[in-house]
Amino acid sequence: MSVPAVRGESSRRRGPALDVVVVGGGMVGAATALAMARAGFATALVEARAPAPWSAKDEVDLRVVGLAPSSVALLDDLDVWTSIRASRAGPYAHMHVWDAATGAAIHFDAADEGRDLLGYIVENNLVQWRLWEALEPAGVRRICPAQVSGFEVLEDRVQLNLDGAEAPILSARLLVAADGAGSPLRALAGIETQGRDYAQRGVVAHVSTERPHEGTAWQRFLDTGPLALLPLADGRSSIVWSLPEAQAQRVMALDDEAFLHELGVASDFRLGRMLCATARAAFPLRLQLAKSYQAERFVLLGDAAHAVHPLAGQGVNLGLRDVAQLRDVLVEAREIGVDIAAPQVLRRYARRQRSADTLDALSFDALARIYGWTAPPLVAARGLGVRLLDRLSPLKRRLAQHASGF
Repeated sequence: MSVPAVRGESSRRRGPALDVVVVGGGMVGAATALAMARAGFATALVEARAPAPWSAKDEVDLRVVGLAPSSVALLDDLDVWTSIRASRAGPYAHMHVWDAATGAAIHFDAADEGRDLLGYIVENNLVQWRLWEALEPAGVRRICPAQVSGFEVLEDRVQLNLDGAEAPILSARLLVAADGAGSPLRALAGIETQGRDYAQRGVVAHVSTERPHEGTAWQRFLDTGPLALLPLADGRSSIVWSLPEAQAQRVMALDDEAFLHELGVASDFRLGRMLCATARAAFPLRLQLAKSYQAERFVLLGDAAHAVHPLAGQGVNLGLRDVAQLRDVLVEAREIGVDIAAPQVLRRYARRQRSADTLDALSFDALARIYGWTAPPLVAARGLGVRLLDRLSPLKRRLAQHASGF
């Protein structure tokens, strides 16, 4: 993608415009396209590669997401949650977080919030496939395989140049970039990012353990980074082990026996011995925030707008929060007769979401920094703070509600 976004004249229109075109068919992009169509907007989705069909016969995808109640509510509103839940979703009602250095712990229980569950652990490809299946029946025009090679902003629409599609030109009133953390469309729109590289990798695998996970998401903070054990529907746990680059490479190279032993030590054998593990994978960890979520007739959402540390498990939930907010803003604009891509409409979405996402991203970053403290006085202060937080029910409840997306 090397063609810059430029302004043109409305005389260059080609055919009728859609209301919304979404670029990127991952979980957030597919959810965006489906939400727009369900809300009555003429919508197309452009994706370079269709997702592989999900099958219950396949091994559980290494990439999993912790869906908060707000995300479940959105998926339910889009009429896909029932099929996801019935396929393979691991519910959890408890979350236990503890500090390896001090032993200080905080425990969240769904019952304390008057709910049955805190959320679900679900495979990425399951969610993506169910959304993908729902697109065409909902009226979304799927343009796949295709890539955007450039776009122009015209007077009343955006015109996209497509590679690989039957029709090389596509136009819509609004262009939504949901094309990932490396977003080529963000670059074409001239939107810069800020953030930092954590110089860490998240090592992921699924493991069988001596003791059951008890429907609990376990997370231990070590001086090398957090280790999460997330409950899968089949009784195993999915691990996300954040490690400095060199240690991640070393752990990835271990044989299964050595890996399981080190993982057991790192988890303090909270679930007993680690019995067996799947193949492992690792991905780089980075904090990245777009400096703006909008340009003319253009918005960002999901990872294209924000990438956060996985320690809080909120990345996809933030993206789905973007989807719900954009849908609501566009519906409100339509109801009062305003162009859905008018600058004031997109500013409302962009300011609200960027403010909320920045606060969350910097909070996660601060948490990562705090748990990286090694000086004894700071470690002791951290332990005291965690113990106090676990006893302060109102503040603890606010944290739980925020993590739930409400």
